[in-house]
Amino acid sequence: MNFSILRTHEELGQWREEQRAEIILVPTMGCLHSGHSRLIEVARTCEFNKKELVVLVSIFVNPLQFGPDEDFKTYPRGLEKDIELATAFGANALWAPSTDQIFPKGPKSHFQIQVPKSLTSYLCGQSRAGHFDGVATVVLRLLTLVKPRMLVLGEKDWQQLVILRALLKDLDLAIKIKSVATVRDKDGLACSSRNQYLDASERLMAQSLPKELSNAVASYKNQKGINIPTIKSSLEQNGLKVDYVELLDPQFLQPIKQNKNLALLAAAVRCGSTRLIDHTFLMTRNPIVAIDGPAGAGKSTVTRELAKKLGLLYLDTGAMYRSVAWILKENEIDPQNEEAVKKILKTFDLELKQAHDKSIKVIVNGNNISNSIRSPDITALVSFVAAQKVVRDFLTTQQQKIGLKGGLVAEGRDIGTAVFPDAELKVFLTASTGERARRRVLDLKNQGFFKSEINEVEAQIKERDRLDSTRSISPLVKADDAIELITDGMNINNVVIAIEDLFRERIPEEVWPTPG
Repeated sequence: MNFSILRTHEELGQWREEQRAEIILVPTMGCLHSGHSRLIEVARTCEFNKKELVVLVSIFVNPLQFGPDEDFKTYPRGLEKDIELATAFGANALWAPSTDQIFPKGPKSHFQIQVPKSLTSYLCGQSRAGHFDGVATVVLRLLTLVKPRMLVLGEKDWQQLVILRALLKDLDLAIKIKSVATVRDKDGLACSSRNQYLDASERLMAQSLPKELSNAVASYKNQKGINIPTIKSSLEQNGLKVDYVELLDPQFLQPIKQNKNLALLAAAVRCGSTRLIDHTFLMTRNPIVAIDGPAGAGKSTVTRELAKKLGLLYLDTGAMYRSVAWILKENEIDPQNEEAVKKILKTFDLELKQAHDKSIKVIVNGNNISNSIRSPDITALVSFVAAQKVVRDFLTTQQQKIGLKGGLVAEGRDIGTAVFPDAELKVFLTASTGERARRRVLDLKNQGFFKSEINEVEAQIKERDRLDSTRSISPLVKADDAIELITDGMNINNVVIAIEDLFRERIPEEVWPTPG
């Protein structure tokens, strides 16, 4: 593999023009270590619409993100060693511009980004005034020059990651961010270029920081709560000077105002003259994704594929309602006959089994009805069945029992509002009635059912929308905190990628790693 070393605008521009692949940028300040190795490794294995990719590592010690009394002049530098490591780690090129190349008129003579106060009021933003303004400014400058399709960043500086995600979203830049879990040394210390400042005794002292965070995770899981003053006191007793220990909402970087399943516990300390940051995430259960939306929006297919990609359990709640409709039809029971419905549900044994191909088999009282519940007859009946309180109560209870430990993605029409109102991610998946009718006709054809006219199917979808949204019990509505995703013109893969991106904005890799 040819490895390119770039130092100037001209060299970067020429290299970029020569590429027949999409560029993935791994921005660093040099002094590469095993944490950077992991970033490069992940970058090399990324997929972007099945296109060929090349990995560019940038090394630039940004003067704008250092305060007057910070270590800009003494920050560890070693370009020759970095070139050697970047080559060994598998990067395709390394770009090491001078300050003049990034800021030709000087760092203070260019436009600078101002990060919203809501993202800098806590953690490092509170004690390092202007730090994240400098980070955002230089990253935007790097992106402008490199023009990558993807940015790979570590989760170690979680606040920085949240800010850069917000920057790209606010500026509507078509650049994806891939986050990578914090890499730690054998002694538990998070990998950092500044770790080399520590002598042997300080290194031993610094280990109390990850240990305290680990103890907090165990305490939280045992429902003993988090005592911030106690954590601070323990760190100080181990010889560390505490800058902050804070418990925040990881998505918005604000104090948690209600009991949420996921919380960020972050700390910054000084060990001797070295400032160290670290964090952990506190969870009482595994993450839940709730996908709601009208009939024919593609929820089942998208949910199934998303579950595979994220290693989550696929909870097909639509199949659960269809299975009840099936058994009522088989026994000729009127869905509005509450007593008869209650009686049949007492003997209703439902199993959702995952097959070898990751598809879900629906077993009712020992019968595999996976295909039968997709018939037009069941489709026409399921809205009436789902509107019955006795049915919804029965299935909601079953779904919530399955969800007690989390680790699942569920789809339906009230998943985010009634079944899992505390889901970490809620998506309202929808499409125009014409698009949904087209998909439904194709689906019926693929399943071997009779050929339907698209106008007829569209009329049925409109009627089902009306029934679902006007029923008195758990009507189809978008949850207040759900993200609406309109999928007209999007294929399944693009929809799954869009939801995966939303998932990663809320759920870090170090909490729920992507399989394989």
